[in-house]
Amino acid sequence: MKVRPSVKIWSSFQESGNHLNEDGARASIRVSPPGYFAALFVLTFLAAFFIYIDSLLVGLVLLGVSWVIVPMLAFTDRIAFDGKRVFRTGFVPTIWAKLNASRDRLKITDIEQVETQALRALKRGRNVIYRYRTSVRGKGVVFSFGSGGADYRQMASRLFPLLPENTLDNRSIEIRDYLSEPKSVLENARLSHIPSTEVLENSIDELWTRGRLRSREKEASGIDEAKNLRRLANQLRLSGFLLQALEAFRRAALLRPYDAWLWLEFGRCLHSLAGSENDERLTRRSVAMMRLAERHAGDDAALLARLGESYYQAGEYSRSASVFQKAITSMGHNFRSARGLAEVSLREGKIAHVIHHFWAANRSVDTPALQRWSRTEADYFARLNDDDEYMEMEISRVSLLEKLEAGRRFALRLTLVGFPLIVVGVATEEYVYSNLGWTISLVALGSWLALLFGRGLLSSRIPFHLIEGNRQD
Repeated sequence: MKVRPSVKIWSSFQESGNHLNEDGARASIRVSPPGYFAALFVLTFLAAFFIYIDSLLVGLVLLGVSWVIVPMLAFTDRIAFDGKRVFRTGFVPTIWAKLNASRDRLKITDIEQVETQALRALKRGRNVIYRYRTSVRGKGVVFSFGSGGADYRQMASRLFPLLPENTLDNRSIEIRDYLSEPKSVLENARLSHIPSTEVLENSIDELWTRGRLRSREKEASGIDEAKNLRRLANQLRLSGFLLQALEAFRRAALLRPYDAWLWLEFGRCLHSLAGSENDERLTRRSVAMMRLAERHAGDDAALLARLGESYYQAGEYSRSASVFQKAITSMGHNFRSARGLAEVSLREGKIAHVIHHFWAANRSVDTPALQRWSRTEADYFARLNDDDEYMEMEISRVSLLEKLEAGRRFALRLTLVGFPLIVVGVATEEYVYSNLGWTISLVALGSWLALLFGRGLLSSRIPFHLIEGNRQD
């Protein structure tokens, strides 16, 4: 008997959910909800409009869909990891994957890049509440998920250690090694006699004017204690307790003054505080600490590569290139340094150098996923360098994408402009104002949706075979 497509889709959705729950050791995390929030906003707005024009039934149906169905779909849409593959569950992504024949899962051996961004979600005094957003990429598939609780820590602790270190960026490596539950981190800080943020905040400015933080307690000695302090400092930093992290780093540095890894992490912590406080003086101090790490790095290629990435993130691009080159000179080609030089060259507009460094990265790694990624990047920039028509098309695509993004933001603001007119018109029964508000908001909202769709179409690079096909025609 022939099975209908809708039955196949629903069966696949059920199998995905069962596959996730059959082993408690598997990790899953809810997908970041901006898309569902957008759907909720649009459907609620349309429901209000239909109720306004006396289409009560249509308005109530849309209202029920927006406030019942959409939250249910968002709640069941999760990214899961079963030890072998990362996959996405949920009715909407399952249907979408079936309709456009796209991937909804990614083997762990096919993961090419893991990138994590840290966003300052909230600032309380000198403490910062960070929200981390991680993107897992491979074979044209991107799975993105954000922090917000134990689910993120569970996913990171189970997925990241199984990936090659070259697949992870700097922040993802730190999350793999140090991300912990904030309450337990604070308790460990208390047991290690690290003063509270309030105590450090009262004296931080005075202590920095003396050139370095000074502890009011007698320092212990020993390599083990320095390691424990270093680990605690990194845990405090990732949890957003920056002043306490700096104090722990300072104590560890007194015990291990020639530890280059310690100085690198100390500098990254200070750079985080400088960004939070928007303090240029602290930024210069953080770069100085990275320079101290460079001085003690010796021929440690892994440290130099990580240091080069930190320089790049701090905006020290020439220093970054110098450190990457030093790592290659001392220890031969390695993937992170070659990739870093490619990124610096791209920023400088040296396309030929970009191609060279990506091919060097391809030759220096034996992981099939990273070889595929670096080869794809090298081929892409080689085509840009050799094919003027393709370069013009890509430049036009990127330029149009930027214009669409700016237009999308403007359309969203314009949508909100109509709301006060609608409220005033309904409240005063001056329907000229409300009609004008509905018109402005509906036109702007339609434009926003069209621009959003266009941005999605233009977000991917133009495939090479399309250019070749057009030339043959």
